[in-house]
Amino acid sequence: MKNTQIVLNFLVFADKIANGSLQSELLADSKALGFQAVEIRREYFKDIKKEIPLIKEEASRLNLTLFYSVPDEVYVAGNINPNLKGYIQEAKAMGVKQIKWNIGDFKGELHTTELKALVDSGVGITIENDQTQTSGTIAAIKKYMTAVKTTDLGIGYVYDLGNWRFVGEDEIKAAEELAEYVHYIHVKDVRYENDQPQATGLDHGVIDWRKVLGILPANLPIAIEYPTNTNEEILEAKSLLEEEVK
Repeated sequence: MKNTQIVLNFLVFADKIANGSLQSELLADSKALGFQAVEIRREYFKDIKKEIPLIKEEASRLNLTLFYSVPDEVYVAGNINPNLKGYIQEAKAMGVKQIKWNIGDFKGELHTTELKALVDSGVGITIENDQTQTSGTIAAIKKYMTAVKTTDLGIGYVYDLGNWRFVGEDEIKAAEELAEYVHYIHVKDVRYENDQPQATGLDHGVIDWRKVLGILPANLPIAIEYPTNTNEEILEAKSLLEEEVK
């Protein structure tokens, strides 16, 4: 696949972050590994006000495209989460192309006016299937994206390959039912320990990820998103994606 389509989600650097590295410092490492796009994770900030301008400056210097993963929900008790505006401001300050949230407690009312104000910010907005029964099932994603499709909001959907196993659903069925909504893809494989799913590298688990990518739309950004211990693991996943999606 095109090199510009492969995104490095900073979950791959979980150990480095835990040992004190800043996300701004990992941008150059990502570029050196051959990536032109990365996904910043909000929960990895140590001092967000100081780090945001550093990320913007370094990403600009390295000509990196930025995605932004925020582990928060669009809806809280059926209403729009009041924190979303602040997340959009953070994204704009970094020069982020696209932000990702979870749906949360969507009760059927979109609150279109409030969402449109966020969409009009210029930052692309997406939601993801997470690892919860509330907003990580096929039914939950389909319910929300069907509602969005009736509007001109343009909110996209991030298909997370591995998360289906964490909610007890099938990734093939999910791909077939949700393909029309997908704007972005997160890939990880899944293995089982004591019958519990664990994220792992591509071809190190039980998921037929090649079949899934064959069902989903082509020419979309695809992020490598699971913890790794070495650069070799990252490059292995990158090589597999380059070979498979051409």
